[in-house]
Amino acid sequence: MCIPDIGDFADVPVIEVHVAPGDVVAAEDPVLTLESDKATMDIPAPAAGTVEEVLVQVGSRVATGDLVLRLATTGAGAPSPTHPVTHEDAVPAPVDRPGYGSAAGVYDRVEVTVPDLGDFTDVPVTEVLVGPGDRVGPHDPVVTLESDKAVMEIPASQPGTVEEVAVRVGDRVRAGSILLFLRTEDAAAVAPPRSGATAGTPAPAPATASRPGDVRADVLVLGAGPGGYTAAFRAADLGKAVVLVDRWPALGGVCLNVGCIPSKALLHAAKVIAETREMAEHGLSFGEPSVDVDALRRWKDTVVGRLTGGLTGLARQRKVTVVRGSGRFTSPNQVQVELADGGTTTVDFEQAIIAAGSEPVRLPFIPHDDPRVMDSTGALELVDVPQRLLVLGGGIIGLEMATVYHQLGAEVTVVELMDQIIPGADRDLVQPLHQQISKAYAGVHLKTKVTAVEARPEGLVATLEGDTSTTATFDRMLVAVGRRPNGPAVGAEEAGVVVDERGFVPVDKQMRTNVPHVFAIGDVVGQPMLAHKATHEGKVAAEVTAGQNSYFDARVIPSVAYTDPEVAWVGVTENEARAAGIAYGKGVFPWAASGRALSIGRDEGFTKLLFDEASHRVIGAGVVGPSAGELIAELGLAIEMGADAADIGLTIHAHPTLSETVGMAAEAFEGTLTDLYLPKRR
Repeated sequence: MCIPDIGDFADVPVIEVHVAPGDVVAAEDPVLTLESDKATMDIPAPAAGTVEEVLVQVGSRVATGDLVLRLATTGAGAPSPTHPVTHEDAVPAPVDRPGYGSAAGVYDRVEVTVPDLGDFTDVPVTEVLVGPGDRVGPHDPVVTLESDKAVMEIPASQPGTVEEVAVRVGDRVRAGSILLFLRTEDAAAVAPPRSGATAGTPAPAPATASRPGDVRADVLVLGAGPGGYTAAFRAADLGKAVVLVDRWPALGGVCLNVGCIPSKALLHAAKVIAETREMAEHGLSFGEPSVDVDALRRWKDTVVGRLTGGLTGLARQRKVTVVRGSGRFTSPNQVQVELADGGTTTVDFEQAIIAAGSEPVRLPFIPHDDPRVMDSTGALELVDVPQRLLVLGGGIIGLEMATVYHQLGAEVTVVELMDQIIPGADRDLVQPLHQQISKAYAGVHLKTKVTAVEARPEGLVATLEGDTSTTATFDRMLVAVGRRPNGPAVGAEEAGVVVDERGFVPVDKQMRTNVPHVFAIGDVVGQPMLAHKATHEGKVAAEVTAGQNSYFDARVIPSVAYTDPEVAWVGVTENEARAAGIAYGKGVFPWAASGRALSIGRDEGFTKLLFDEASHRVIGAGVVGPSAGELIAELGLAIEMGADAADIGLTIHAHPTLSETVGMAAEAFEGTLTDLYLPKRR
């Protein structure tokens, strides 16, 4: 095992040796600690195995590539590798689900280097399989190495044309040695379909621009939602001339204008109503609320206006040119915009970032033209409060809107096709919410589908099919069965960009599409369709356009349902862990034992942490209860930082707070919890 790349540091002293010959280690377990004048660095084991020999001691000085220990990765002493938590999905994504493709970005000229070879160093090159001018795919072998134990073919890191071969037969190489250089300007022509594209989806032939555009940009950003405006602002900060194209009257896209922000404003109003009602049981009665729907709508619009207006100011300060309208590619370096106030304009660009977002799914058997049928945008307009509301879809969007309309006085019925609400979360995590709404709503129907909706003068007559078939009449209906990406709406094929059959644009971890100068971010590149994911992707794409070596490398992405109670989770769920065969342990702290939860009258929740059984590192977490969306941030950070149960449990949390439940859940796993009596861990 060698010291990995530690940047510019050389002759760094070893201050701790954590292992000795005979010790069994898991992949990523720290084996040494180094200390430079700037940082302390734990050096992890590259793979699971048994330590055969330690070649350094405290006080030794090392640099990148130095051999520090020998690790036997085969034989009876080697443990099974633990499951690395590297991203949101703990199980392989379905074949039709878009992902992020190759881990390598696309550059004009890239190095192909020897990957980690474990304990092997100074391995001879026995065959060079390519020469200058040869074209290779991302998995084509380019060099063969032969150690005393194995023959290894080293593949190309990405598609391209071989420009220079840096080794020859007989040379000895090690992890990190440069083998050859690839020229990748024709990568789109030789690359196979990336993740999310089917094998039968070749890259479309790009069109040719007919004339120079009216506006020129270094970077064009198509879409001004959280991902788009973040990308535009970051690129401008890095010195790029940026044009931002968006169809909305105000910047912010769906999220700020008709999504995340207005819904949270209305959910806050719903929370206030709920809390005043709950306090009546404890001797503090306010009577039934008087709801002025027009005033509530104006307040919600004011919140939206303050945020979108702030974005306009930020764009002006950064000298970002904003074009109002709907843009479509007409060639690999030009977009035509149908202007919101009439007419068209064209924008020439050197690089582009597609941030076109998504739109609600429309079902063919529902009369969407009837004004009583709403999508999430219509629900947030808050035209009125219906007496009877049908919510089709028991996911996050549907249940958040159900929360608002229920507290404003509507009789709410929820219909969900799956066997639980919020199907992406663990069943135990959503159970407290299910119990609450089952008591409060007119009905919550699982494993049920709406098969027909008839618009009549007296209301919308829906046919519900589950264990039995029934019909019911509603004054309004919210359709919240998911969103579909806007990939087909931007004319990407004219730029030669692949859009798969579901409308997603496949990208790599630098957010590049199959066309090297065109990037894509946010909902249009795949699940999860969340604003905070898009924001981070936007920064990565912008930084790559400016020549920085940035990657989207998030281990986990949190999800939050702002219902009552809130439900939040991050990392591996129990469902995913079981499906992937991960050996995990669990620490749960019920809020019925939390002083803070009892003092606010909300003891129905709990905090759950999942740990890797071998390393005790936290790999997933879930929280249900008030402010779950705030509490989940600590757990996302813990996973990103590789914290274990002791790190969390020994962190002093303020008392009495709901955040204490995080530390106590870790203590429950460790067996050190005193606030409950739990059997000792074996």
